[in-house]
Parts: sequence; structure tokens; C-alpha cells
Amino acid sequence: MSQPKVSFYNLAWRWHFYAGLFVAPFMVMLALTGTLYLFKPQLDPLMYGNLLNVPAGHHSLSADDLLRRVQTAYPQGQVTQYLPPINAERSAQFVLKNLGSELNVFVDPYHGDILGEQDATYNLQAIARAIHGELMIGTLGDRLIEMAAGWGIVLVVSGVYLWWPRGKGGAGILWPRLNSRGRLLWRDLHAVTGFWGAALLLVMLLSGMTWTGFWGKSYAQVWNQFPAAMWNNVPTSDEQARSLNTAARQTVPWAMENTPMPMSGDHAEHMAHNGASHAPAAPGISLQSVQDIAERGQVEPGYSITLPTSASGVFTIAVFADDPRNDATLHVDQYSGKVLADVRWEHYGNVARATEVGVMLHEGKMFGVLNQIIVLLICLMILLSAVSGVVIWWKRRPQGKVGVPPLRHDLPTWKTGVLIMLALAVLFPLVGASLVVVWLLDRFLLARVSRHTASTSPSS
Repeated sequence: MSQPKVSFYNLAWRWHFYAGLFVAPFMVMLALTGTLYLFKPQLDPLMYGNLLNVPAGHHSLSADDLLRRVQTAYPQGQVTQYLPPINAERSAQFVLKNLGSELNVFVDPYHGDILGEQDATYNLQAIARAIHGELMIGTLGDRLIEMAAGWGIVLVVSGVYLWWPRGKGGAGILWPRLNSRGRLLWRDLHAVTGFWGAALLLVMLLSGMTWTGFWGKSYAQVWNQFPAAMWNNVPTSDEQARSLNTAARQTVPWAMENTPMPMSGDHAEHMAHNGASHAPAAPGISLQSVQDIAERGQVEPGYSITLPTSASGVFTIAVFADDPRNDATLHVDQYSGKVLADVRWEHYGNVARATEVGVMLHEGKMFGVLNQIIVLLICLMILLSAVSGVVIWWKRRPQGKVGVPPLRHDLPTWKTGVLIMLALAVLFPLVGASLVVVWLLDRFLLARVSRHTASTSPSS
């Protein structure tokens, strides 16, 4: 005798349950760390005003004078990046590796005084960003975050299907029944918040997925393409621009991550052929010359200059602008000062442009404080949905059991829904793989436990 079909509604409920158990802790963590990083523009001046703020002066020192001051103060340090002041009342910043640590060193651009230092990887914002991106445990953390984001999409899709009114009124569907109590009120808060936040949460999850190391990298390789002719007359290395980005620090825009890093001219080629491409850099041009190139190119303030670390390396001028239309990435030959590549918004493809806009919306930077408020509301919705979902589960589950929604065979299968879930599994391979694992566990292990429990219960 064939087994009756299981309804999609019932499957969606179980998938929503499993996704919620896995995703809820991650969603809470992402919402909290995301909120911290969201208000970085306001928090940094409050927390580090003594490092960031200086009285406006009339004549600033050259970048090379400031560099020498830092090198004198940190004789064993290796300067890797320079961030010129973003306005007349801000300090200059150098990033350097010093005795096994990475430091942000702040300098008065008018007098050359060292204002102080900050651990580049263990300050509040860097920690929030690193936890948000990879749980501060590298590749494994990145994959877990990616899987959680993918299951978050499953959570949203299954949640909307479960929420769908099916002829019901608006109470408990479009607005919560605030006069109710107990589990019903928590259910309404969960369902209504989830519905109104569903589209926004999908945008947040999808835009965040573009940064992940597995799906995001594959997405970039497919959609983030530049004309090959852009690099025809430029010697390039095997290194990609993504190497300039870290979990704690963003240097180049997303659109540039999988582009090749150029090499510095004939001298670098000669060094590479002789096996000395990793020799220390000895730039022939000054840091101030590179800053002048950025200013002549009208690169938006807030840019960084990454210094070459080898004989074949380049200076990289990059700004990951709040408005991606102002993005700029320039690679400069360290010996001749020739601009080897100058990539701007107009060079991005349509998908890259849409992705960059999505990332800036995700980070609350696209249109100022209003964008921050919207993202904050989304984060609060995520927290409320996660907490209410856990409360509903806790109140509903039988004592001493997990409380997995039971399978029912009395409702029709919704084939379109099954196809949607299969499509999600194909689009997000880590989700697909974990979905198969959950299905197998659900079908064999949990079903066996349920049958065993039923057969040993007093009423059986």
C-alpha cells in the first residue's frame, strides 16, 4: 500500500520550524552586530574623538612628512595603508603592522603630532564587523553565516506561505490583536512583523549574501565582469583585489573584488622573472605624489591609499563610497607613477551596480540618516520575530519534547511551493545540501523516534 502524500503546507511548517531553530540565534547576532556597525559614523566621533578630531589649520604637512613621523614613532612597524583627512577638522590615519599587531595610528595633519593608536582588529566596530561577517573564526564562520542567511530566505518564503490569509480577515494577519494574551499575542506579533518585514529582510539577506566566501564569490565570478581589454596593456599578477579586504576592514568596492591586481612596470617584471617579486617594496614615487593623483582624479574624500608590499606591487587608491556612483579604484605603478587602472561606476555592469546599491542600502549608507533608521527598524523587526518565534515554540511544545510540527496527509500538495523550495536549494548550494540532510534526518531518524515514542506511550 502506497504512503499518502504529505501536504506542502505541512512541509512548509516543518521547514519553517527547522529553519527557525537554526537561524534564530544567527539572526539575533546579525541584528545586534549590524546595528552597532550601522551607527559607526555617529559612534566613532563620540568614542574616539581625541583621535579623529583636530582644530582646523592653515597649512597641512605632506603625506611623506606624516609618514616619516609615524615611522620614527614605530621603527619596527610596516605601514600598509594611509587614509588622508576627510575634511579640515579630521586627523590623518595610518594602518601599520607592528610587533604582530595591526594598528590604526592617528596623526595631526597640521603639526605632525601622533594623537594615539587603536588596535585595528579589536576595536568595537572592527569586532562587530568581523562577527557579522565570519564570527571571528575565518572560513568556517563565513560558511555558517552564509548557510544561516540562505536558511533565512527559506524562513521568509515558508513564513509568507504559512501567513497567507486564505480568506481570513485582517486581525492577526495585517495587524496584531493587541487585546489578546499569551501565545495568541506572540503568534500575531510573529506573523504580522514577519509579513511587513519580509520584503525588506529578503533585500538584507540577499545583499549580505554577495559578500560570502562561497555563494558570494561564485555570484561575483558570474556577474561581476569587466571588459578584458581594460587589462590588455597592464601586467597583472595572480592576486585579486579581494586580497585588500579583510573581515574587519573594507578597502575596495565589491565590484572590484575579483579583478586582477596589476604589477608595477618593467622593473617588477624583471624582478618577477628573477624570482624576486616578493622582495620588499622600494617605491620610486612619493606617497604625496599618489595623493596628488587621487586629488587630480577627483576621488571622493574618504579614500585610502594601500602601499605596495613587494617589488612588483602597486599603490591602490580606493574609495568604497556611501553613494556607489562615487566609487573609485586606481592602481598606480610604484616606480613611474603611471595609473595602470582607473575603474569607476561607469565601468560597472548593471548587476554590479545593483549589487553595490544593495550593499550600501544594507549598510545604511545610501541616503544618510533615513537609511540608517530604516535598517534599524529592520533589525528591530528581526529581533522581535526571532524572540516571538522562540516564545511560540516554547509555549506550544509538549513537555520534554522538541515539538516538531506533526506530519499530516489530509491536505493537498502544493506543487508550486515544492518547486520554489527546490529552486532555492539549487540557487543556494549550501542551503540545498543542508536541506537534504534535514530531510533525511526528518524522514528516517525523527520519524523512527516518533514511532518509538508512540509505541511506548501508555495510550498505545
